[in-house]
Amino acid sequence: MPEIQIMPSILAADMANLEADCRRALEAGADGLHIDIMDGHFVPNISMGPAVVEALSRRLDTHMSVHLMIVRPDLYADRFIDAGADTLLIHIESPCDIRKTLQRIRERGVRSGITVNPGTTASSVLDLMEAGLVDEVLCMTVQPGFGGQSFMADVLPKITEFRHTAPDIDISVDGGIDAETAPRTAAAGANILLAGTFLFRAADMRTAVDTMRKDCEKAWSARPA
Repeated sequence: MPEIQIMPSILAADMANLEADCRRALEAGADGLHIDIMDGHFVPNISMGPAVVEALSRRLDTHMSVHLMIVRPDLYADRFIDAGADTLLIHIESPCDIRKTLQRIRERGVRSGITVNPGTTASSVLDLMEAGLVDEVLCMTVQPGFGGQSFMADVLPKITEFRHTAPDIDISVDGGIDAETAPRTAAAGANILLAGTFLFRAADMRTAVDTMRKDCEKAWSARPA
């Protein structure tokens, strides 16, 4: 069965001291780092590119989960894999050949993931899951593009639907994840918690990570059979 993992989203880190802030997160007990890539077209914001992923990959020995919020992930998948991505997540809403892109990611030996926006139904990706093309499903619990948004609780039933469909797959959640919302997503069936603002602004990140993990493990164990 999947295990609870806590991955800080570095979009909320101090960009002037990015390596140091990432090291702080890993020393606090994080299971890896989540990196949001935005192109200013698919979402109305611009963040980082392959060079940042490559630089962090050279300096940090950890799992790099890279989330492509870009119009043509098919054109950039290889570049981010070459830069050091261990998991590469693309959006079902992206205007490209999703199936072929996921196949390419897997051919490169990297974990493949599909991301679903709040307004997108679970049924839109079930065929990809059934075909075995997806190692992880990321459920957005905010509208993608900016950090610090409020959690959208109406996504919880979709998480549960995914978990019932694929009991052994990794299901991650991103958006408004904090001490209160994280256990709710774990109770719904999520096992990878992507938290940015809450963790990086915590007075004690280690305590925040430990508490989130314990509360999520408790909620995960209490789920109905």
